[in-house]
Amino acid sequence: MDTRLPEEMGSITAARRLIAEVLRECGYQGRQEDVLLVVSELVTNALVHGEGPPGLRVLGSGSRLRIEVRDAGAELPELRDPGPARGWGLHVVRLLSAAWGSAPIEGGGKTVWCELTAHQELTSRPPALDPPHGAAQDGG
Repeated sequence: MDTRLPEEMGSITAARRLIAEVLRECGYQGRQEDVLLVVSELVTNALVHGEGPPGLRVLGSGSRLRIEVRDAGAELPELRDPGPARGWGLHVVRLLSAAWGSAPIEGGGKTVWCELTAHQELTSRPPALDPPHGAAQDGG
């Protein structure tokens, strides 16, 4: 699933609905509540800290899920001290995901991505899947 969301806070709810449908279709066996929370955090961050309407891309199977949220802003996200004033967004994503990161998009913008596994152990991190859609590639 790959879609563009409106540049409005209602997109958070829309993203959660879309993800719930993808979870049903792919038969993801992991904690669906974690997936919905991570999607909410990533879309919220794109709307609050990014530029332009966010894009949402999801690749999944019964055991693995990759979520990518992109926007036109060039500034890559950084983990900050969490709290009520600054939020917990990326810390929640980091804690609930097997892996996460961000990458600039060739031609402008960025993608923030995370991967969740149905049976992930917090002490081990699986290798990353393919680079984010549209991300700039290293020369090698």
